Amino acid sequence: MKVAVIGCTHAGTFSAQEILTQHPDAQVTVYERNDNLSFLSCGIALWVGNNVSDPKKMFYSSPEALTKLGATMKMEHDVTDVDLDQKTVTATNLKTGETKTEAFDKIVITTGSKPVVPNLPGIHGDKVYQCKNWNDANRIKEASEKISSAVVIGAGYIGAEIAEQLSLINKEVTLIDGLDRVLANNFDQKVTDRIEDEYRNHGVKLALGEMVKSFNEENDQVTVETDKGSYTADIAVLAIGFLPRTDLFTDKLDMLPNGAIITNEYMETSKKDVFAAGDASSVFYNPTGKADYIPLATNAVRQGILVGNNIEKPTVKYLGTQATSAVELYGYALAASGLNAMGAKKRGVEIEEVSIEPDYRPDFMPTTTKVLCTLVWDPTNRQVLGGSFMAKHDISQAANVISLAIQSKMTIDDLAMVDFFFQPNFDQPINYIGAVASAACAKSSSK
Repeated sequence: MKVAVIGCTHAGTFSAQEILTQHPDAQVTVYERNDNLSFLSCGIALWVGNNVSDPKKMFYSSPEALTKLGATMKMEHDVTDVDLDQKTVTATNLKTGETKTEAFDKIVITTGSKPVVPNLPGIHGDKVYQCKNWNDANRIKEASEKISSAVVIGAGYIGAEIAEQLSLINKEVTLIDGLDRVLANNFDQKVTDRIEDEYRNHGVKLALGEMVKSFNEENDQVTVETDKGSYTADIAVLAIGFLPRTDLFTDKLDMLPNGAIITNEYMETSKKDVFAAGDASSVFYNPTGKADYIPLATNAVRQGILVGNNIEKPTVKYLGTQATSAVELYGYALAASGLNAMGAKKRGVEIEEVSIEPDYRPDFMPTTTKVLCTLVWDPTNRQVLGGSFMAKHDISQAANVISLAIQSKMTIDDLAMVDFFFQPNFDQPINYIGAVASAACAKSSSK
């Protein structure tokens, strides 16, 4: 069995590993345009803020490791054409210029995502930085040691973290976003209002509800013009978002409108013997029961493993995702899983929600702190659809509990009666997850 794996960040790395582990006799060829693989780009902001012990540890695999497993590694090879009917891959060696076409039995598309880079004047200037791969990380890190100011465009997870870390190393920071809140797609306003206060307390200028119009470099600085203002700094960092890198497969496979390749529960595409995984593909979003685009490393890893499980025949089904995630900003842990009010509205889903803010452990303990808890559910069948938590205490694992509840189709009544332990060092007699579920039951029953 000859298998081509096109792209090798998270989904590609785990696809290759799992195929070779389960099928040692398989001939796996990996094509990757960069000279590295498996880079954990979610660590870029931490590295900028000097919170990484060793940048080399931001990689969990290597070309040598996959070669040792039995893969043929074609690093720095740009795939220029894929014939899905004939199952051939054409790639150019970026070092030698040689182009070669090879035939395979199976093709795995793990081409990942590309940063959103709007067609704006000056956006490709030397002072405008992208935030995606290892080369981007090096550029930003080197710049961060020389600059005194930065404009960050995009207040999602990546932009929010970059802005926070730059402010913590005493840079003058402006954070711009077209939406009217920081992390607007990730958390409700009760959470984002508090985080915005923290940005302001740390000197970050928030330019929210503003659309960038142009970039102009002059006097060794860059000025970012928006529809409402003008912001000048030493560099600008783009963190607007990502799109699937699937241009090679347009009109060849079933896709979502944004280009994400649609797969079935075995990671198979609409073309026989062609698989897709990671940021190049859609996911099955359990809170809505529909295909969605949610580019997260956790999704890519699981999908890559499933490619290995199913490469020979359909064997293990995809369980879907809840888009569970977390971030730490200014000492606050923020964690969420599933739908929030904004996400539900965008997807046309009717929800009910409730919020409470108990102490995470008893008041007789020397210290405690409050946890802002929000639970979202379906008002028709009472199934849990989402939840979020925010505290100075590490409450991140609560999001995993909500993820499991959504995946298992638990109701708010089920969640309220889950056997959570009690120990005063850790929580209350009624754990805050059970408490917010009980509050949901009370609110639902009162209607």
